[in-house]
Amino acid sequence: MWLLDKALSRLIKQGTLTLVTAKGERTVYGRAEPGWPDLVMRLTDDKVAGYIARHPRLGMAEAYIDGRVVVEGGDIMDFIAFVRRNNPWEQGRDLDRPSRTGRLVKRASNRLQQLNQRAASKRNVAHHYDLGNDFYRLFLDEHWQYSCAYWDDGVTDLAEAQEAKLAHIAAKLKLEPGMRVLDIGCGWGGMARYLHDKAGVEVLGVTLSEEQIAYAKARAEADGVADRVRFELRDYRDVEGSFDRIVSVGMFEHVGAPNFGEFFRTCHNLLAPDGVMLLHTIGRTGGPGATDTFTQKYIFPGGYIPALSETVAASEPARLMLSDVEILRVHYARTLRAWYANCVANKDAIVAMYDEKFYRLWTFYLSGATAAFEYGGMVNFQLQYVRDRHTLPLTRDYMAEGETSLRG
Repeated sequence: MWLLDKALSRLIKQGTLTLVTAKGERTVYGRAEPGWPDLVMRLTDDKVAGYIARHPRLGMAEAYIDGRVVVEGGDIMDFIAFVRRNNPWEQGRDLDRPSRTGRLVKRASNRLQQLNQRAASKRNVAHHYDLGNDFYRLFLDEHWQYSCAYWDDGVTDLAEAQEAKLAHIAAKLKLEPGMRVLDIGCGWGGMARYLHDKAGVEVLGVTLSEEQIAYAKARAEADGVADRVRFELRDYRDVEGSFDRIVSVGMFEHVGAPNFGEFFRTCHNLLAPDGVMLLHTIGRTGGPGATDTFTQKYIFPGGYIPALSETVAASEPARLMLSDVEILRVHYARTLRAWYANCVANKDAIVAMYDEKFYRLWTFYLSGATAAFEYGGMVNFQLQYVRDRHTLPLTRDYMAEGETSLRG
């Protein structure tokens, strides 16, 4: 118990957290302040405190998923945000500060897990994205965008924000009718259908998720665009041909650092000499790091969030010129909160599909991810690349003009 007491004493300074043991003993951490919550963390058995203390990277998550920890006075989103708000990235304090040797060992382990050869890549994708289309339908927007939305002025809900994201990216691609576009990691095909509908381009979308590809193909057939918007169950490394534009949204996080160089070489070889590429990915605000244990085990095996430094370094040998960089700082936090609200509203349906433990796991994941963007070191990068410096206009004005036209 003393280890958990020590950890909570260090973590909680503002607001109050009352720890209630299985025997009814109560300890209050922090101090009451206006604007800060007063939460209760109730332990349901005598062993859970030691379990959390002995497993700092997974203990709290697994105890909550198993129902051994109950949050009162709020929900799991409130709890995780509360802890991270007490320890924001900007203050330079890590929640878990391993030794230099520990960091090196963890980073080496992550690199091994990120090798992502073709068979492993497909298994890793299936682990998350093949949970079932009926599940994702419960919390995504009508375009089935499972990536950061764009919350600019005037956007009030998830559907508008995802539509704005599609327009924002399309404007950066500077599309012309008849162009050939490759969508790497196409998901359920929403981006591909949008680009064809708005700009009259031909799109090939590739993914390793069988659930996603089945939906994307069926939707293209139903919309009567299957001859112009095609989808294939294929690794991006096996795509052939030349494309005027390449777009990849929310897929680079699954490439793995050891494969960054191959990713950019492949994109260079597929991109026409006057082509444009737009890469949208979650990113780290600091330097290279390691995937947290919970995400690696339960959510995205083989995944890795890149730092901007290692992403750009990997693209430089591929002779891709970085032509524009945009950092979306809190857009994903708002997106995740909207998904979380949809999941809470559909709790009964999710529990019926899976069980209570899965529901708690999923909401813990969404809550942790939200806190990482609100108070941690996570952001989103939008990186635009060209092969020829003269491909695009000299200024960024065309982006705003194109976006206004698309959204008008």
